[in-house]
Amino acid sequence: MNDMSSLPSVAAMEAAVAELRSSIQGQVVLPGETQYEEARRGWNLTVNQHPALIVLAETAADIAAAASFATGSGLDIAVTATGHGTVRPADGCLLINTSRMTGVAIDEKAKTARVEAGAKWGAVLGPAQAAGLAPLLGSSPDVGAVGYTLGGGFGWLGRKYGMATDSVLEFEVVTADGRQLRASASENSDLFWGLRGGGGSLIIVSAMTFKLYPVTTVYGGNLIYPMEMAPEVMRRYRQWIKDLPDEMTTSVVLMNMPPLPFVPEPLRGKSVVFVRGCYCGTEEQGRALVDSWRQWREPMIDMFGPMPFANVAQISSDPEDPMPSTLSGAWLREMSDTAIDVLVSRVKPAGGPPPIIMAEIRHAGGAVSRVDPDGAAYSNRQESLLLFYTGLTPTPEAQAGFAHYTGQMMEAMAPALSGRVYINFLEGSESVERVKDAFSAGALRHLSELKAHYDPDNRLNRAVNIVPGG
Repeated sequence: MNDMSSLPSVAAMEAAVAELRSSIQGQVVLPGETQYEEARRGWNLTVNQHPALIVLAETAADIAAAASFATGSGLDIAVTATGHGTVRPADGCLLINTSRMTGVAIDEKAKTARVEAGAKWGAVLGPAQAAGLAPLLGSSPDVGAVGYTLGGGFGWLGRKYGMATDSVLEFEVVTADGRQLRASASENSDLFWGLRGGGGSLIIVSAMTFKLYPVTTVYGGNLIYPMEMAPEVMRRYRQWIKDLPDEMTTSVVLMNMPPLPFVPEPLRGKSVVFVRGCYCGTEEQGRALVDSWRQWREPMIDMFGPMPFANVAQISSDPEDPMPSTLSGAWLREMSDTAIDVLVSRVKPAGGPPPIIMAEIRHAGGAVSRVDPDGAAYSNRQESLLLFYTGLTPTPEAQAGFAHYTGQMMEAMAPALSGRVYINFLEGSESVERVKDAFSAGALRHLSELKAHYDPDNRLNRAVNIVPGG
């Protein structure tokens, strides 16, 4: 944390900034300079951060130089790539922006990919598919691969192949004081353990290498039913997932579609329930699993079918343009009747703009639950129902209203909650207050010890915050 008494003088700071500028391939951007406004902006437009300076890094050496500068100047460090997943504002600190570090290399023979810190999943997906392989990306190819993976990473192949973090073979990293290291099962293995699911507060990742999988075609899509059917759809979904094979990863979604031109006419301004899925086995087997829904009730819209895995983003159709939003989530112990009724009643509009735009329950388990629970920092592998919800919150008043409204919802759903959370769905105050609920007691203790070793001054405190201990 910053200690104002230890900060250098203005003249000394100016000299240090000049030296930093001359030593890196990238750029140093200060407040008031042309690129500052763009470089400080997060994808979530509610994030209004004002770093003391920004380094637009182009190499791992740039990251190391920036980290050394921060340590010498008594500044905290924040890291961003795509602007997604900003946990806490980078006010008054050094912001390392890795968006220029977009290198991707596919090793077809080894079935691996090496990606730099700023690479998005979309940049991995294309060349991997050209080689007949698939990465374990999430619902959106527009999200950064590294940040997503550090938090765990559960996507549309999750039940078959596990969390993205479980497929990492090596991290290339920079410590908060500027040292460059590697972390793998055979080198700095303790750090490797902590980076797999422990979030981004231990160290700065400049690149990572991970496994790819032989998936090119899937049977995926959405069945869409009217919101009036939501309670019975969710109760049927609860029963359906009990016997699903690992090849099928699914979710059920309550959605208030905006009344905007880009939304197809049948859905524009409507409230609906989606049954989503991605089956990575044969088309015949996938179709048979979805046919049981078609035979139960004919959907308003049937979007399921065979598709190239390269088009997997069509399943979730996550927004690509920046927007002001607030999100949260929690692991459910069960989809009880009460929890279903509360969720539907809170998402369904009751006059005026709905506070919650979307609420989704993802079915996890499968391969995720079969990994040694002590083998990596990622915890809560026994959980299988992940709730995520979000709303548009363009003003502080809207943000406060969303927090109050969803707080009441979660209180009413408390008996169905496990008390655990997923760190990729934490932001703001929750990223501080609920860290303990994201990890087992043993994992949190070990992460705290690693933090004390690699970042004892807690300069990397703008990610999901692990406090140094021992």
